[in-house]
Amino acid sequence: MDITRFLQWLQVAAATDSTAPMKRRIVRFQSRSDCRRFIQEWAKLAHAHPTLRDIRPMPLIQAVSCELPDDCPPARLATHCMIEPDMQVALHGSVHKSAEPESGIPWGVRQIKAPSVWNITTGHRVKVGVIDTGIDFNHPDLRHSVSRGINLLVRSLLPYDDNGHGTHIAGTIAAANRLQGMIGVAPRSVIHPVKAFDLNGTAFVSDIILGIEWCVRHRMDIINMSFGMKKRSKALLTAVTNAYNAGVIIVASSGNDGKNKAIDYPARFPQTLSVGATNKLRRIAPFSNRGSLIDIYAPGDKIISAWLHGNYNEMSGTSMATSHISGAIALLLAHRPGLTPAEIKAILKKSTQPLRGSKAPRRAGELDITRMMQAADAQA
Repeated sequence: MDITRFLQWLQVAAATDSTAPMKRRIVRFQSRSDCRRFIQEWAKLAHAHPTLRDIRPMPLIQAVSCELPDDCPPARLATHCMIEPDMQVALHGSVHKSAEPESGIPWGVRQIKAPSVWNITTGHRVKVGVIDTGIDFNHPDLRHSVSRGINLLVRSLLPYDDNGHGTHIAGTIAAANRLQGMIGVAPRSVIHPVKAFDLNGTAFVSDIILGIEWCVRHRMDIINMSFGMKKRSKALLTAVTNAYNAGVIIVASSGNDGKNKAIDYPARFPQTLSVGATNKLRRIAPFSNRGSLIDIYAPGDKIISAWLHGNYNEMSGTSMATSHISGAIALLLAHRPGLTPAEIKAILKKSTQPLRGSKAPRRAGELDITRMMQAADAQA
């Protein structure tokens, strides 16, 4: 591939004053060597050519993200790469309202029976990458549960949460302040916040891929993905597959459309663990997507967890269910390190509690951590 010519085309396309709007796209190279040479050449030119500075390399999937016009690159260049839209992704949490922390252990943590195994495992040192809106580093319930992480939107800053969703997710997974605040499912696991979502709770697929790449490079054990989109992205599938092959278990929320046979991506990819939401009655929450594409259910209705400025909020959504599952896997991995993503998925799916309700699916049930640990011990 003529890398120099491709860079020249990108430079001209970006600099052209056209009435056609520029759109964010992901360019994946068919050849690993082409990708490597492109990134090397781009790095040399970017300082001198401002129009090239917005290009973001994504080595995990042999790709870059950049803004391009609608017209395709010259045919001789296009045959060496695949171009797809850099789509927007939305969080899977509903409108929130302020709340006080529940006295004692949060109902969702109790319902999945996390306290029954805390004498065996608390998730000690298991690394959970939470790709979300960041985290409130100063929250009293999270101070001992958080590592530095990364801010993909502003690399020079810590991944401070300006939305609240990421802090809520982190609280359910790993809060550790039972006497005065709340306690999460795996209070001695470590949250690595990966800020890919902005103040409004939106991100691009390229931001998610960069987040996955960071998690793989920094050897996360678990990636929590409490977000989704309707359309399939081949680039995102490639990133998820590469993380899966690297031994990282990805937990993804199914979506809040109340649909019976459809779930959002990336939960729809077979390499993830797809999660639906239940309520206090062990029934599927009305808002939760459901059906044969769901691997497991967990509490997701009216969940109280940590929020910005040391506060607490109640939220509902498959986002909240996903954080319960990520915490449970942290407990499992601290007790049985070395389990593969496929083994973890199999253990969780065969150790669930049946759901209640006449229309409850027989194939997938609600997380039961006592059964999960028994199944893992039986397999050892």
